[in-house]
Amino acid sequence: MNKNSIFIAVAIAVSLGAAAFAQDQDGPIVTNRSNESADALRTREAIAYSNTLPRGAPTQDYPLVAWCDALVTGHADLGETLTNRSPEDTELVRLGRLEAQDFRSALAAAEPRQTAASKAAAQQAAAAAKAQWAPLLASQDEAARSQSFGLFYGLPGRCEHAARRIRNNITTPPATPADVGLEEPAAN
Repeated sequence: MNKNSIFIAVAIAVSLGAAAFAQDQDGPIVTNRSNESADALRTREAIAYSNTLPRGAPTQDYPLVAWCDALVTGHADLGETLTNRSPEDTELVRLGRLEAQDFRSALAAAEPRQTAASKAAAQQAAAAAKAQWAPLLASQDEAARSQSFGLFYGLPGRCEHAARRIRNNITTPPATPADVGLEEPAAN
């Protein structure tokens, strides 16, 4: 098995474990539960931070959390414009609101520790994400809004880790796949 196969196998195993855990959740998946080992959390974080972010996403944690909040809030806002929502759509809106609330609480906890530049970057990132939803929210075409609501695939996994890191004032760099044994360390 090569290192990419191992990386993919671990990512799938972590995802399956999170999915099984999520079945018993009534809201966003909480990652800082006492039954998750520090090593498991570190591995999930390494995987999340190793994945490329979507175009336009900030790389620094505080602005990223603001961007994630604006994206999930925009998606929930769009879902609420639909007049014929399915129960699944209603549940997505509810879960999106809970996730956005978590992001906002992390931003509020971290805000006093942020520089003016970081706060400005967060405001710009949130504004850019909100601007992506604005034309859809203004559209009179409910079918187009419904289709767009259904096409939103969610947020990068890094969002939840960035929120935890800023909330808890974690300033050390996140682990890398090599740090957690998913890749061989780079040769010096």
